[in-house]
Amino acid sequence: MALYLLYESSSGYALFQAQGLDEIGQNTEAVRNSVVDLNRFGKVVQLTAFQPFESAIDGLNQCNSVSEGLMTDELRSFLELNLPKIKEGKKSKFSLGVAEPKLGSHISETTKITCQSGEFVLELLRGVRLHFDKFIKDLKPGDLEKAQLGLAHSYSRAKVKFNVNRVDNMVIQAIFLLDTLDKDINSFSMRVREWYSWHFPELVKIVNDNYLYARVAKLIEDKSKLSEEHIPALTEILGDEDKAKEIVEAGKASMGQYLTPVDLINVQLFAQRVMDLAEYRKNLYDYLVTKMNDIAPNLASLIGEVVGARLISHAGSLTNLAKCPSSTLQILGAEKALFRALKTRGNTPKYGLIFHSSFIGRASAKNKGRMARYLANKCSIASRIDCFAERGSTVFGEKLREQVEERLEFYDKGVAPRKNIDVMKSAIETSQNKDVEMEEAPHVEASTKKSKKKKVKPEDAPVAATNGDASEDDAKSEKKKKKEKRKMEQEQDHGAEKTNGVNGDVAENDGTAKKKKKKSKDEGVAASETKKKKKSRE
Repeated sequence: MALYLLYESSSGYALFQAQGLDEIGQNTEAVRNSVVDLNRFGKVVQLTAFQPFESAIDGLNQCNSVSEGLMTDELRSFLELNLPKIKEGKKSKFSLGVAEPKLGSHISETTKITCQSGEFVLELLRGVRLHFDKFIKDLKPGDLEKAQLGLAHSYSRAKVKFNVNRVDNMVIQAIFLLDTLDKDINSFSMRVREWYSWHFPELVKIVNDNYLYARVAKLIEDKSKLSEEHIPALTEILGDEDKAKEIVEAGKASMGQYLTPVDLINVQLFAQRVMDLAEYRKNLYDYLVTKMNDIAPNLASLIGEVVGARLISHAGSLTNLAKCPSSTLQILGAEKALFRALKTRGNTPKYGLIFHSSFIGRASAKNKGRMARYLANKCSIASRIDCFAERGSTVFGEKLREQVEERLEFYDKGVAPRKNIDVMKSAIETSQNKDVEMEEAPHVEASTKKSKKKKVKPEDAPVAATNGDASEDDAKSEKKKKKEKRKMEQEQDHGAEKTNGVNGDVAENDGTAKKKKKKSKDEGVAASETKKKKKSRE
């Protein structure tokens, strides 16, 4: 059986025919030894056809399709033109050697060409790659290297690029920074407490919050200068006038030591740094909330922005989280405890990062495991909807949250929750209605704009008079409306006649009623004539 080799170079597709394989032998080691020698390898492998790429963009597209295991139309036409034709109902008398097995399977499915890829074929293709510039005569020295470099750069750029609308990497970095900021602010605020407590130790018991403590220390500076004038400023910071008065009184009878002005300046600067970090942490949290609503709105509405972001960062990306089953998602973050339990044959953990959700905290001790399993199931559904849905919406996340709330009530009070099918149907209906409203909104806005343009104010009357085309259009539209009304009336009349023709009884009744009316009219006319005659006789 003849063997052809398909080589995808950076400059185009090349097809080689391997002849006299018996001289080398069907052995990979023999091929490896013969690959280096061009005289021996050139006798076995010969170039049959070469098709260069039209442009660099075409080369990139072909490279992407080959890496994904897909055969393009250009490659199919190239193979059909240069390979021997296969008769219908018969097997091919040759085989095609391919480096990519996925590409070979796709070629065999579409064109019915038998493809093979193994160590023997790969060694032959390695020899082709080594001596490719010598097989093609038109290539100049250095052209192949430039083509390879340009294609490598463009291919790597295309692979590195991510979907701009769903950049979950921003969420991963934000949640990592948020966690580190929490640790740093906590440690720095404790350092401020210890540092300033040498001067004013009573303040620690009065102000418990770290951020408020730093602000108060920045405001007070020297405790000996505390007076009733500081009470309004302290009430603004603390929000409690009683605490402000308590601080002033404690400052008068404080047992702290005296600090030099230089020490106080350093304490104030450090307290200001802690305040700036705390404010930056708030801004970063707002940024995380907005990004989570853009990337994973359903997961954020179900379990919260922070816990959802931690799940995404621990899984690596939103797609990895969507691929995880609910059992894996349930114990994300508890890998050490899981492997310890498997090693010691103890109880496996019930929850990992999901434990930070408020639902598990609200559940009772005996129902925490059930609640974690149910919540992980809903989180996996929400993450898959966020990852693979075309349009982002919070409809499914809100409905899933309602289901979790109902399950909590079922565990606590025994109230039967709704079925999952009913909830999902209602969620699909609401999402479809929202999509329809979104589609109708621009049409409504356009119609309102047109109506505003058509309305002419009395002040703008001369301007409207100059626009004769607009007035003619209005007159034409009115005439069309009148014609349509006439047509509708005529159709109604024809319909009434048809119904009278079909329903004979109804027509007869109408005729008798008309005859009765005529008789009553004739009798009334006759009575009036007799009265006139009597008056004339008298």
